[in-house]
Amino acid sequence: MNKIVIAIDGYSGCGKSSTAKEVARQLGYIYIDSGAMYRAAALHFLNEGLSLSSTKDVVKGLSTLQITFQTNPSTLRQETYLNGINVEEEIRTMRVSERVSEVASIKEIRQAMVAQQQELGKNKGVVMDGRDIASVVFPDAALKIFMTADVDIRAKRRQVELQQKGQEVDLQEIKENLIARDRKDSSRVESPLLKVTDAIEIDTTSLSFEQQVGKIIAHAQKVIFN
Repeated sequence: MNKIVIAIDGYSGCGKSSTAKEVARQLGYIYIDSGAMYRAAALHFLNEGLSLSSTKDVVKGLSTLQITFQTNPSTLRQETYLNGINVEEEIRTMRVSERVSEVASIKEIRQAMVAQQQELGKNKGVVMDGRDIASVVFPDAALKIFMTADVDIRAKRRQVELQQKGQEVDLQEIKENLIARDRKDSSRVESPLLKVTDAIEIDTTSLSFEQQVGKIIAHAQKVIFN
């Protein structure tokens, strides 16, 4: 079977990661969470007390930054490791969410992450989601998807996700964080969030999880078996 790269971009809270994971599972592909990589980088810089405005600190932080993924044998879920430590839960906190766009806007950090992402996907058979996957990481991807949804729906989904992890966060705070991230991600100089011209847009506002996955699988099968 012909293996392809599926690049999924879009706004926070559209269901990109959960959808991408399930698409990868159904196709027997590798899933790569680029957002988790930037979240792990943000956590690293926070924990180390390094300044993002200092080139010296950025270089220092990158020199001690190692991000890997491992599958949890109990849940079969892919989890993120920062310098050998499982940080899957910690990188999803609001503390990290409030800093991730700033970290992702730093040129040196993005270059390091993109290089690693391209290495992970060089053999194809990969589903990767993020902000600049189709525009920068895999501009030649066979299938490009751009996911969007109403911000109120996105905020509610994110609140439910946090509650399931034992975190109680005010809905308005989450909405404001999403709006701020959208603005920062779309207006940054380095690899801004955008919909490339050949991407297929999927509005998930009124779609169930199964419908989101089904739409992408259908598009993927057309490309794979074409």
